[in-house]
Amino acid sequence: MNYTDAKKEFEHYLDGYDRNNDKVRLKIIHTYGVVHDMEDICRRMNLSLEDTELAKIIALLHDIGRFEQLKRFDSFEPTTMDHAAYGVQVLFEEGMIRRFVPKNQWDDIICTAIARHSDFKLEGISDSRTLLHARLIRDADKLDNCRVKLEDDLLVFMGMSGEDIGAQVITQKVYDTALSCQCIYSPDRITKMDYWVSYVAYFYDIYFRASFDIIEEHDYLNKIIDRIPYSNPDTKNKMETIRTRLTEFIHHAHGYEWI
Repeated sequence: MNYTDAKKEFEHYLDGYDRNNDKVRLKIIHTYGVVHDMEDICRRMNLSLEDTELAKIIALLHDIGRFEQLKRFDSFEPTTMDHAAYGVQVLFEEGMIRRFVPKNQWDDIICTAIARHSDFKLEGISDSRTLLHARLIRDADKLDNCRVKLEDDLLVFMGMSGEDIGAQVITQKVYDTALSCQCIYSPDRITKMDYWVSYVAYFYDIYFRASFDIIEEHDYLNKIIDRIPYSNPDTKNKMETIRTRLTEFIHHAHGYEWI
């Protein structure tokens, strides 16, 4: 198992897609961003070299299904394709995993981590090492999604300008969910502001203290909230309340430890 070799194969895989397409380009950048954040988390947690290499390969492959989704539907919406399930199909049912990892001893861990990385809740995993890697990829994915929300073109991934987003309302169910320290269930999102709230509410699903430390060090919460100009007074007030609740949660969260 070697991340450098797996990366070479991943680059060959990407040759089958339009690298000049804005959404494809964003997903390529996101993939390597997740790898970078994964390496940072593993270093802070003092994980073994083997677990670090394994975690980086999972990060490299976690969104492999996204590229076919974009090719077929030009959309990230979950209603068009379950990209995690498709990634598992390509890698394990069609056997592509052997291009990236020659031996099969880590297949169960890789398969479960990729299959479950975008689940609303992570439940039902009893093996401790598998659970570790399932939690790691979910944290690293969220950390790079912070960068996406701060750097990438809103028109590309939101389909709307910041000004138009900030003029919208936050629906009551989404607001109540955010204040109850829970993630937003995707089908509950109606307005683009609901989506924006969901992008900070997913901090409630962070697992490791190392990840919380990265969030605080980069001031991700405040920067994401402040990217949108809130011209709707009610929306602005609600976002300030959400900011306060999440600031307290992030600062005091202990996170899970790995021994």
